[in-house]
Amino acid sequence: MELAKLCADKNIPVVPIPGPSAVVTALSASGLPTNEFSFVGFLPKHNSSRKERLILSANESATQIFFIPPHKLSQFLEEAAAIFGESRQCVMAREMTKVHEEFWRGTIDKAKEAFLAHQPKGEITFLIEGKTTSTDEGPSESQLENELRELIAEGHSLSMAVKLVASGKLMKRKAIYSLALRKFGGQLESEDD
Repeated sequence: MELAKLCADKNIPVVPIPGPSAVVTALSASGLPTNEFSFVGFLPKHNSSRKERLILSANESATQIFFIPPHKLSQFLEEAAAIFGESRQCVMAREMTKVHEEFWRGTIDKAKEAFLAHQPKGEITFLIEGKTTSTDEGPSESQLENELRELIAEGHSLSMAVKLVASGKLMKRKAIYSLALRKFGGQLESEDD
């Protein structure tokens, strides 16, 4: 990992040795942490299931690895930027071990710039660095409220929305649930009438 990262930082090509798995091939040359990773594979087609999976991945400390069809890359980058944040490091590996092999490295924001106008061809393995633990006080109340509102609008119950928002956050679920009841409790009761 350290050698691949140093080479990637100095723009020295890192060429993986072909193996039976695109996951390990991409990870070995990515320059992202290899000590822990999670292979997600292809994301669900259904919008709420896909966002649910991305939220879970965004809160993991392990490197996340996805298979992305080229025609879905723009959608994936938009959703990943909104859920992971635009500054998270990522690697797009394509056509590994083939003539047109490409490893692109940067932030999710830079990936959006690079690939929204230019759709790459071929098999794409997309890696995103894991969440780093920080000593920040956590997300603001308005950030939590926005996440909750979006999940509730997509049809999640209040308790499921709280569970998804709380996963990986330093805040206790009870505090997020209290906020959810304060902001959305009355709204949900009036919808049930």
